[in-house]
Amino acid sequence: MARIRDVWINWFEGEENGYNVCPFHEWHSEDRIEVLDQGEIVKVTERLFDYIENRMEDVPDELLNEVFQKSTLRKNMTRITLDYCFIMYDGSRVLAVDTLGYKTPIRKSRLTPKHERMTKEIMDETKAECFDLTEPPPPKEYHILSPHPKYMAGLTRKERQLKQLLFMALDQLYTSGESAEIRYWYTEWNPARYEEIQHIDKETAWQTLYQEVKDDWSDAHYELCQKMIKGQPFFEKIWNLHHEEEVK
Repeated sequence: MARIRDVWINWFEGEENGYNVCPFHEWHSEDRIEVLDQGEIVKVTERLFDYIENRMEDVPDELLNEVFQKSTLRKNMTRITLDYCFIMYDGSRVLAVDTLGYKTPIRKSRLTPKHERMTKEIMDETKAECFDLTEPPPPKEYHILSPHPKYMAGLTRKERQLKQLLFMALDQLYTSGESAEIRYWYTEWNPARYEEIQHIDKETAWQTLYQEVKDDWSDAHYELCQKMIKGQPFFEKIWNLHHEEEVK
């Protein structure tokens, strides 16, 4: 099998959507960058790459058996052997994965442009088994707390994070909000429809609000999110965290 050494890694943990595994140009100075002293590279089909990148489901046993304890992490002056860590390549895309000893791809990382290029060069010159799924996976289901990639396309790291926070606030509003509260927030978003909004029911108000905010990201989205999370400690903590990252 092919291997690469001294690879910079920026793990994103528990991400089931690839758009949240940030590319190198979106890495922050406060991200914890680690170094793979040695990384095992495996060739996979586009289907398996998509499956691992965008789900938190079991990686095929054949692949796990192939990479078992072949990658090491450098920490200070010691090497730590990782049970199921690998770098996968589908002919064009590259992604590092670590299961933390389990079967699911718990941690994922993009590579630096240099290491991504090196991976491609190594694999293009290496004859290696190509791993695949034994059968097509069921279609992935997206929902408000796991938005479809089309709603995140073209957004920056901060915009994606704040949009997901807005969706969390909207989901909570749907679950616990009264009719008047939902109409209030819809009016905040679209004041031009004030008169009409006063005469629609709770479900219609929320669904229409969601349909209008789910696309793109704008100053209006930012302001609605800021207002909706005010006074909610958990949401405010997330909001402040993203703004602290921006300042650093």
